[in-house]
Amino acid sequence: MEKQLIKKYNVPGPRYTSYPTVPYWKNDPIDLDEWKESVVETFRATNNEKGISLYIHLPFCESLCHYCGCNVRHTTNHKVEDSYIGYVIKEWQLYLNLLPDVPQISEIHLGGGTPTFFSKQNLSDLIEMIKSTSTIHPQAKMSFEADPRNTTRDQLQTLYDLGFRRVSFGVQDFDQKVQEAINRIQPFDMVRDVTNAAREIGYESINYDLIYGLPHQQPESIEQTFNFVKELMPERIAYYSYAHVPWMKGIQRKFSENDLPQNDAKRELYELGKTLLEKAGYIEIGMDHFALPNDELTLAFQNKTLHRNFMGYTTQPTDLMIGLGSSSISDSWTAFGQNHKTIRNYQKLLDQNELPIFRGHLLNREDLVIRKHILNLMCQFETSWEDEKLKHPTVGEAIAQLTEFEKDELLEIGNQSLTVTDKGKPFIRNICMTFDAHLKRDKPKRELFSRTV
Repeated sequence: MEKQLIKKYNVPGPRYTSYPTVPYWKNDPIDLDEWKESVVETFRATNNEKGISLYIHLPFCESLCHYCGCNVRHTTNHKVEDSYIGYVIKEWQLYLNLLPDVPQISEIHLGGGTPTFFSKQNLSDLIEMIKSTSTIHPQAKMSFEADPRNTTRDQLQTLYDLGFRRVSFGVQDFDQKVQEAINRIQPFDMVRDVTNAAREIGYESINYDLIYGLPHQQPESIEQTFNFVKELMPERIAYYSYAHVPWMKGIQRKFSENDLPQNDAKRELYELGKTLLEKAGYIEIGMDHFALPNDELTLAFQNKTLHRNFMGYTTQPTDLMIGLGSSSISDSWTAFGQNHKTIRNYQKLLDQNELPIFRGHLLNREDLVIRKHILNLMCQFETSWEDEKLKHPTVGEAIAQLTEFEKDELLEIGNQSLTVTDKGKPFIRNICMTFDAHLKRDKPKRELFSRTV
């Protein structure tokens, strides 16, 4: 990649798991009646055909990784499990009371924290309760995140028996020096054993989360990591850029910026990893994501049915996603709502028999149009405004501002469409920022986002 392009476009920018992005949500606090109304409206319109998605946040971790930017609670006291699961079940019951019909579940994802912090019994009780109060869509997808250091074969078997067929292991990097710096020691043998156990049980798709830009990473260590990955060949790879935001996550101050690969050096690590993945047979299917040719994500990308939400890339394009658990975000397509981040405040509202949402955003027409364009770019590397529903003055303004990207050969602008070139894919966040009306109108006075490169 040309170094001048990195220098030119390496600026702080959102990852666009939502639009508008969370810092620009306007309803804090959100009107709960308006939130409930948006949930019911979308449910009525889409439940029978598409169903709904469920994201369940299980925030506990036994040890704290120094790179972590997630909302987690560090504890070795497993007595917290029972109470927390009880509150998540209560929250689900409040949504059941709100919904006018039995929900059809198209997708369940357990995120963290570390879902495998929880015992197989608690995981079973939670999922069995959800399944007993809903119907399961014929093409439903169920997945969870897992820590190789504490995931047992019994847990894998229990979740498989409950219907889970996808598991995502947090690997990050196989180099010992890097692992020591980020406080995540997990030798190759450990990852290999838990991967083999999942395959022996029958899991259909295994994902590895890998991160570039971590302290002490070098091209040699990245090459070693991908050689290990090639031995195991998980169906999917998420190859994320490390987001260094110590002003938001104090744990990241455990190492300094001098330990981190910067700018050109960091991007070279990504390019090396991408090259090694492609040589191994993986296909780039979205920002930071790769999959084998026969994987469902690859097929969805090729068929232009790939979807993206707060859980990441998915083959289930639902309009309603309900988030359960502390800090979880729900999405009714016309509104966002986030639960209280602290477990204490989350539980306090549930004790009052109220949904534990504290902030959100009601989308206007401009938001909905821009959201669709950014979603198209993130999932297909292209978008079109031929449809009248996708036209808006803000879109025209964005297109006019993309001429510089076109000069740099990062995209091609057609009569009523644009396509991101292979050269432009690493700058997809920058391209999306051009459409971001909230960001342009209200430039942050302090650094809110990680850098785009």
